Amino acid sequence: MTMDAAEREARTSLAACYRLVARLGLDDMIYNHISLRVPGQDGQFLINPYGMLFEEITGSDLVKIDTQGRKIDSSPHEVNVAAFVIHAAIHKSSHDAACVLHTHSDASLAVSGQEEGLLPLSQFAMRFYRRQSFHDYEGVAIDLDEQERLVRDLGGNKVMLMRNHGILTTGRTPGEAFMLLYYFERAARIQLDMQAAATSGARLVIPPHEVCERAARQFWERQGDILVPGEREWPALLRQLDRTDPSFRN
Repeated sequence: MTMDAAEREARTSLAACYRLVARLGLDDMIYNHISLRVPGQDGQFLINPYGMLFEEITGSDLVKIDTQGRKIDSSPHEVNVAAFVIHAAIHKSSHDAACVLHTHSDASLAVSGQEEGLLPLSQFAMRFYRRQSFHDYEGVAIDLDEQERLVRDLGGNKVMLMRNHGILTTGRTPGEAFMLLYYFERAARIQLDMQAAATSGARLVIPPHEVCERAARQFWERQGDILVPGEREWPALLRQLDRTDPSFRN
């Protein structure tokens, strides 16, 4: 496969993202999908081949398609129709997302079925205070007319709960999209644990709006030593992958 250095690096980074999602147990066998725009190529993005587990995906396995669903390279693999519908919608919009990540991770899915979504019950959750979008369930995402509503509902946020379905995170890099998934899933698990405790009589404590908003701004405005999600964590995660299974680089 002939490609420039930028595309090769993009493939490696995206393959690493698949491996890390699998390592945390947030994948769903051969389902779910993560995509990344091809550097320097408008309307083209990389996505997983339908039928491969996240834990086995390498950079060379990824399929390059355009926002019309046409394969750009000679890959023998096919692409999940729902994956194309969801990811092409975001990639052909004006959203700044280079990477789009969608999973059915358990805790985030459970929270997606709650009217208010993620509640500000932990510091992990504060990042998403009033900064989570919602998209109502419409069935399996195989209809092209759902694309307009996906983009509309995401708006300017980087995280969207797809009601009764899962979560979608976006980032300027795979590292950012991955870390937003990680932090949201941690917050969702904590919320479910607290809500379970509340059924036994424990009373939940939610900080006042002013405190929650202040914390959210600290994260998004990168106050103090806070960086863009993934900027500090991603190199460490790549080193971990290289120590344990560097085959993602193939």
